[in-house]
Formats: sequence, C-alpha cells, structure tokens
Amino acid sequence: MKKKSDQYSVNLSEKNSVNNSIDQNWEQDNQSWWDWYLTLAENSNKKYKSIKLNPLLVKDIVIPSFNNIKKELSTPYDLKESHIDLFNKNGFIKLTNVLSIGAVSMLRKEILFLLNKEFNLNKSNRFLSMEMMWTENKIIREYVFSSRISKIAANLLKVKRLRLYHDNILTKESGCGRTPWHCDDDHFPLDTQDVITVWIPAQFTPREMGPLSFAKPLNVYDMVSKIKFNKFNTSYDKQVNKIFKEKNVLIEDGPFEIGEVSFHHNFSFHTAGKNKTNKLRVALANTFFADGARVNNNPTMVSGDWKKFIPGVKPGGIVATKLNPICWPSKK
Repeated sequence: MKKKSDQYSVNLSEKNSVNNSIDQNWEQDNQSWWDWYLTLAENSNKKYKSIKLNPLLVKDIVIPSFNNIKKELSTPYDLKESHIDLFNKNGFIKLTNVLSIGAVSMLRKEILFLLNKEFNLNKSNRFLSMEMMWTENKIIREYVFSSRISKIAANLLKVKRLRLYHDNILTKESGCGRTPWHCDDDHFPLDTQDVITVWIPAQFTPREMGPLSFAKPLNVYDMVSKIKFNKFNTSYDKQVNKIFKEKNVLIEDGPFEIGEVSFHHNFSFHTAGKNKTNKLRVALANTFFADGARVNNNPTMVSGDWKKFIPGVKPGGIVATKLNPICWPSKK
C-alpha cells in the first residue's frame, strides 16, 4: 500500500489552465507544490551514469549526546564584519564550520528517520519536502531554534529581532532534476525584504549532488526582475539562465563541505543542480524574517501552502502567530 505522501498529482484547475495568472492561492499541499515547481526547471536530456559516492560522513563517527548538540547549537559563531559586508554585496554567504561533524551526523540521521516514516524511498527522481518538523520533533527543533544560527542570520540582515517563517527538509533523490532559477521574494508572502534562508546540508555535498548555486552580486536581480513567470513550462527558468550567460553573471556553484552552511537574502537568485549521484541530497532550510512584517496584500500560488505556515493571518495582518515565534534574541 502506498503511503499518503506518495499519492500525489499536480492538477491546476480548469479555471486556472486557460491563462497564465498566478494570482490564485495554491489549493494542494506543500509536497504537491514541489512536484509542480520542479517541472518548471530546464533539464538536459543528456544521459549520464549515476556517480557512486563514498560515505558522505566520517565513517564510524560517534554522534554526540543530545545535550552536547544543544550546547553546540547555542555557542556563538565568530561572525566577522567582512562576512556581513560580503553578504550585503552578494546577497548570500557560505560559512564554514557552522556545525561540527557530529552535529551534521545527528541531523542527517534524524532526517533520514523522518523521511523513511513518510515516504517510499525506493522510488527515485523526486524532490521530497517535509515542513514544520520543529513542531513535532525535538531534535529538528534544536537546529531550527539554534541561537548560534539565528544570531548569524540576524546580524547578516542587521535586524534586532527575527521570527520563523518555516523550516523545510528538502531532499533530492538520486536522479532528481534541477531546481529552477528563482528568488525567495516571490515565494514568501511577506511585506518585508528582511528575509533570510539558512540552508544546512546534512552531508558533504559535491557539485554532482546538486547543492545550492547563487548568482552574484545581489543586484543581478534587476537584470531579470521583469521576466514574466510562467506556471506551465520552463520558459522563465530558460530566460533567466540566458540573461545570466549573456551578461557573464558570476555563479557560485561549489560544493558544501561538512558543517558548511549558506545564508541567502530574499532577493538572491539561486538554483540547484540535478542529483547525479546514488545518494540522497538532504538539507534543512530555515527561513527567518524581521519582526513586525505583515502578510502582503496579494499572496499567489507561488507562495505554496503559506496559510499553513501563518495560520489565521489574512493579507495585511501582522505575522506573529504561535508558529512564527521569535528566534532571535533567543529565550534560552
């Protein structure tokens, strides 16, 4: 018998199919949203042989105790002014040694446990998503509410108080294709640009596995801001890619070492490659925003299942629900 999460379909309503408007709300769940969204990415038809990777984490690593992980996740990171300057210039930054090998190992072990409970992992090529895990899993909660991580995010944005939009476990199975070029400002229905997403890969992530890739500097957003989004095909992704190539835009597409974490701004254009390996590409993505933000007046289907993340708040309302707690300053 299939698990509920495997019984998916992407069905835009008949009303919506007659035009390219995205003004309506998304009416299915978040997994169905991702199943649809990845169809908008241009992918090469070129055949390749799956790359067999060695173990992604140190063999026989002793995973620290839960209390030791909590202590690590609350220890301040040595963020420098040069890091903040680089983030402001490029719209993203990759920081090494944010997490120890032990902390990454615990995170991957817990995510794999959750994935195996929810999905049939014998299938391939899919992009799997599990959101709001902090509400039911104490280990994931520690990584989402880590003061070490949320303080970095607040300092990069130069804001005093951060709230949580949501957490998201993002998994590319072997063979899963590209994620389309996009910036998160189109996805989160918030009336502020003080929004930052922390991408925490739960393994060494080589290029062949499809890590996040970022266009830089931040103002490349202006080059592509007027491209019309198309909900039916890959034209938006193709046009963004074409302009970036014509303008010789620099792309940071390097691997993520174990413990390396990225932070990207709401206007940062990014993508992620195909997972050409035999391993799951697993990451935890936490999105934070400046306290005081409101839901914008016109959320669209590109915002996915946003009402799940901001329950009971209508357009124009302040986002301060029990699912959007203050993460920095930490109350711990």
